[in-house]
Amino acid sequence: MKVRELSIPGAYAFTPEVFHDDRGAFTSPFHEDAFGETLGRPLFPVAQASTSRSRRGVVRGVHFTALPGSMAKYVQCAGGRALDFVIDVRAGSPTFGRSEAVELAADEGTALYLPIGVGHLFVALEDDTTMVYLLSAAYRAEKERAVHPLDPQLSLELPAGLELSMSERDRTAPTLADALAQGLLPDYGACLAEETGDGRD
Repeated sequence: MKVRELSIPGAYAFTPEVFHDDRGAFTSPFHEDAFGETLGRPLFPVAQASTSRSRRGVVRGVHFTALPGSMAKYVQCAGGRALDFVIDVRAGSPTFGRSEAVELAADEGTALYLPIGVGHLFVALEDDTTMVYLLSAAYRAEKERAVHPLDPQLSLELPAGLELSMSERDRTAPTLADALAQGLLPDYGACLAEETGDGRD
């Protein structure tokens, strides 16, 4: 398992070995030992596992959850390909507003760990792109937050040549500056405190 820390504090990419033979391929996108050695603690107790399937050009995000009870995520692509963005929307973070893109593909098995309070967006690069999410908290509609994916302040370099499709919720989401002014963004210090205590009650 190869591990790479992203430019967003607390976010990591995990890339496993893929075993190929004449039947196909086998890989394990999560290794408890590798995760524990990297973060110094086990993966959160999984409260919910979810999947999404998207056609080429679909944009989902920028999504995050409100404190308290925000969720950390472990995300992989189980079918197709996606360009995945990790965005720091934690107010007060030293990398506030920064993003990093990682291509996720089913045949490579790379998974991303997104800590509490960090924003997430992906663009499906192929039809039937399937994403799998392990979540530290169950979905609660009242906790869901979003920032506009085309906000110039974020400067997300979405792939050219795609006919982008997004939900009404994402099309009408506030900019990062507006979300900050409205008090919608999670506090960096509070996120770290909740992350440290995650799963240790």
